[in-house]
Amino acid sequence: MWAINSVHGGEAQFLVDYHDYYMTPRGYHSRAVNSGNAWTITTPLSFMNMPILTYINEISPRPTLFIHGEKAHSRYFSETAYAAAQEPKELMIIPGAVHTDLYARVDVIPFEKLTEFFTTHLA
Repeated sequence: MWAINSVHGGEAQFLVDYHDYYMTPRGYHSRAVNSGNAWTITTPLSFMNMPILTYINEISPRPTLFIHGEKAHSRYFSETAYAAAQEPKELMIIPGAVHTDLYARVDVIPFEKLTEFFTTHLA
């Protein structure tokens, strides 16, 4: 279940996190869908109609690295995809990180792991 934030007004914590990223100079852009300026009633339809994990087995034998924040509301996306994926695969959970921390927080993004993964598998 999502954590409820009592500081802002009872919103789920992930909504507070998204607001703190997309609606502030940290991540706001006037044409960005998630900055609240471009969503329409039909914007999410492609996501709802796309069976995302249908072809995950076709990725193998190419290596897959899943990275997700420990406290991200969407962590189960990576865990579900990881469970469905074939080897070689790796799941990295970043301690204490929420979903938006992995967008631009250079102190949280696992650059060393990314470098190692791409150096190894794109050599």
